[in-house]
Amino acid sequence: MSFDYFSFLSLLPGRYSPRQYINNRLAQPAAQSRRSSMATFGADRIKNETILAARLLLVTLFLVFGWSKLTNYGGTVAYMAQTGVPLPSLAALVAIAVECFVSSAIVIGLFTRPLALLMGVYTLATGFLAHHYWTMTGAAHFENEINFYKNVSILGGFLLLYIVGAGRYSLDAKFGLEVK
Repeated sequence: MSFDYFSFLSLLPGRYSPRQYINNRLAQPAAQSRRSSMATFGADRIKNETILAARLLLVTLFLVFGWSKLTNYGGTVAYMAQTGVPLPSLAALVAIAVECFVSSAIVIGLFTRPLALLMGVYTLATGFLAHHYWTMTGAAHFENEINFYKNVSILGGFLLLYIVGAGRYSLDAKFGLEVK
């Protein structure tokens, strides 16, 4: 006759066998939450705060240089003309509007998904218009290659923001514009 420890524990009043205890714990929502947390390394606990920080960090470059373009409009037009951008005056106005106003809307989380797509298209377009490294040589080639691929990387961030949305800390969430 062999002794089964697990069976013996199940005979005690008000006690579960270890197998029953483990199965019951795994079936509880809290246990599922812990498993989910482990699978995401705890990111689910700070998801909305991280999305807010990501929105701000993603558009910081555009806010800084948009303000610079706004306060030095003449220099912006001259630079765009020098780099061969078509219709430099109009392009400067578009750049200022997108970099200042659209970026600000993303920071506060207003119409985040469509504006993230707009910013992605804008970022890719500026990469092709202003950082066409494949037509350059020397140091200009190297500098513009870096900036072109920086724009491609930022495009990835905007695509992710389009998929994830603005999160809880946004005007989209406040006004019910955020799709769950």
